[in-house]
Amino acid sequence: MDPRRGRRAGRGQAMQLGMIGLGRMGANMAQRLHQGGHAVAGYDPSPEARMRLEAAGMEVVDSLQALVARLEAPRALWMMVPAGDPVDEAIATLRPLLAPGDVLVDGGNSWYRDSQRRHAALAGAGIAFLDVGTSGGVWGLQEGYSLMVGGDAEPAARLAPVFASLAPAADRGWAHVGPSGAGHFAKMVHNGIEYGLMQAYAEGFAILERRRDLVPDLAGLAELWRHGSVVRSWLLDLTAGALRDNPGLEGIAAWVPDSGEGRWTVAEAIELDVPAPVITQALLERLRSRQDNAYADRLLAAMRAAFGGHGVKPA
Repeated sequence: MDPRRGRRAGRGQAMQLGMIGLGRMGANMAQRLHQGGHAVAGYDPSPEARMRLEAAGMEVVDSLQALVARLEAPRALWMMVPAGDPVDEAIATLRPLLAPGDVLVDGGNSWYRDSQRRHAALAGAGIAFLDVGTSGGVWGLQEGYSLMVGGDAEPAARLAPVFASLAPAADRGWAHVGPSGAGHFAKMVHNGIEYGLMQAYAEGFAILERRRDLVPDLAGLAELWRHGSVVRSWLLDLTAGALRDNPGLEGIAAWVPDSGEGRWTVAEAIELDVPAPVITQALLERLRSRQDNAYADRLLAAMRAAFGGHGVKPA
């Protein structure tokens, strides 16, 4: 790899990078970096994932050992793997292969305290560890990513050209937000806020849907709100598109998963004695969405029948 090859104007010096994890996010990030003039090699345990990136004109290798060997020291590697054990397993494999001065980035949705633990463990070997909260989803390749960088200042500054290429622009959409753990802490709270915003939009449109006689075109209303309204946002943009493409939401089950970061946000709020009722309720509504014929609802109906003689709808 030649780190001196072409670069995107205004984004700084081109760099080498190894991308670990070539799922939807990792593969798109690798491609955006490649488009920005960086020399990127990718690895994923899935041959299919490697083949997809290779078909896009990217370099891939078939092992972490090969990835490390492909990079010139001091190396920079970026992990986009599921939180928890997969991160620790990747680090355990990489640690004996890396050398003092190398930088390892976790750009996934790890718990910030795990990131602090990993930073401390790697620091003893002279390996820098950055936790980077990454937002942008499947649109990141086209629109850029919001990057919340946590960790020591020197390696964060060293990787500034990488962050600048991944972000929507070199001078915005990314920042070194604090010490070890800060990036994933900020992303955790970001996702908690996201839960609340999504729930508010969902509830508002549910009310509107009940009065189609008054407002029959919900997609049109969402499009109207996108321009000039105080509730305009990218989430509203996506909502307007979803309603336009599928007004009746056909084929979509009322079952909403959660990534885990909403739970961490609520737990942190409780530990810090910070009231967070909106985020908490939004999380509980996601849990509720997964219950068909919920026991609690059936018990509520039974109680109403017992104390007030109210009718019970047959199952």
